[in-house]
Amino acid sequence: MAALSAVVFTLSGWLGLYLLSRDPRKPVLVLAAVGLCGFALVVALDAVRTASVPQLGVLSRLEIYLVALPSVAWFAVLIELARPSDHWRARTGEVLLIGVVGALTLVAAMMAGSVDGPLRPGHVLMFAAISISTLGAMLAALVRRTAQPVPRGPRGLGLVVVATLFFALGNAILIIPLGLLPSWLALASTGFDVLLLGVAVALWDAFDEGQALRADMLRSFIGCSAVAALFGGQVLIGLTLTRAGSTAQSALTVLLFTTLAAAIAVQVLADPLAGVLDRLAFSRSPTLRADRAALRHTGAALPLRADDPLVDVDDDTFARLTRRALGHYGDLTKLVASPLTALPVIDERLAARGAPDHPVERANELKAVLADGIGRLKPRDGGDFGTTEEWRYYNALYFPYVVGVRAYAQNATAAGLDPTARQAWQWLVTEVPQRSLHNWQNAAARLIAADLRGRVAVPSD
Repeated sequence: MAALSAVVFTLSGWLGLYLLSRDPRKPVLVLAAVGLCGFALVVALDAVRTASVPQLGVLSRLEIYLVALPSVAWFAVLIELARPSDHWRARTGEVLLIGVVGALTLVAAMMAGSVDGPLRPGHVLMFAAISISTLGAMLAALVRRTAQPVPRGPRGLGLVVVATLFFALGNAILIIPLGLLPSWLALASTGFDVLLLGVAVALWDAFDEGQALRADMLRSFIGCSAVAALFGGQVLIGLTLTRAGSTAQSALTVLLFTTLAAAIAVQVLADPLAGVLDRLAFSRSPTLRADRAALRHTGAALPLRADDPLVDVDDDTFARLTRRALGHYGDLTKLVASPLTALPVIDERLAARGAPDHPVERANELKAVLADGIGRLKPRDGGDFGTTEEWRYYNALYFPYVVGVRAYAQNATAAGLDPTARQAWQWLVTEVPQRSLHNWQNAAARLIAADLRGRVAVPSD
């Protein structure tokens, strides 16, 4: 049943790369992508293993280790969903916990030796480590989300719960050695649960960014399905016509999954691949490369815009969207997809200067509105910089976002900054903990959101 394995491989690989392409800086998306792509690799390896004649024992021994990869990655995803963040941060407790679960799973895989039966203690230990850890992380995510509810909370949370239960109780590691189901069918059924988890993460991230998801994901799915059917279908025809048990069939099975992997990667990662080609072809034209990149990124952001993004948005959600837009202040292609581009003040500003109602124009106006909001936080006592308490909110937004001071970045220096920005950089590095800056930015974003909220019709109860 190479065809079914190919379908599961395509769906898992596509969704993994799709999540990664959304934002490779978000840990939860990277971990989800690792889990999905790791699962796709397991599906491919299992199909090659079962098609090999004679059976290759080395593939069975390799598969038992690879199966642990998506399991540990999904455990880490649930940890991140319980405590979401935008960037990689040092979390000693979480890292140690993930390391313990990963080490225990690795030891269990070594005890099991391979995915072949009969059932051995290593299989049972592996199943227990994966199931208990994922269920525990799921419960922790539920407890923390309940303690600190998010208005109109992430729609994917219910999917996380359901899929985690299925994943823990229907784990392919236990099903395969028992021989209750063929390995391809066990992996396919577990793949459904993993896909549910992947969709849940995509919904969570779209909610966090204030973006629409359906149109963008549907477009990516249709494109991936088309290229997979076009290229993989040809290999499947050859595989069907090949005599069972022949060496050619094993080779065609390998060719099937490598072809699908290449087709999926080229389709989903078309934008970054186009950037690589531009750097090679237009190495002497940086302006041309930048213009082409801006056009590509803007086009990719358009399907992420909702039709009526500010309808029934409560105050907390509006403040979160404002905070997200401030974080994307220097990235016009991110601002294009921001729901705040639908603010009435944007319409007024466009009409005042006779500008066309174009997504890029709206993004530029949103950037100007945010700059005005940041400027209102500046103390009126004169001067360009201060370190007193009344300056903290202005400093926390203006210098990192408008000026581009990156005080906490690795190997960051004050080189190239003007004297005022250099003072701010020195103050941030020596006197302001990163956590304090983060809290000030959140508080300042709420102030700007309250100002903008006065210009938006508040939904009636």
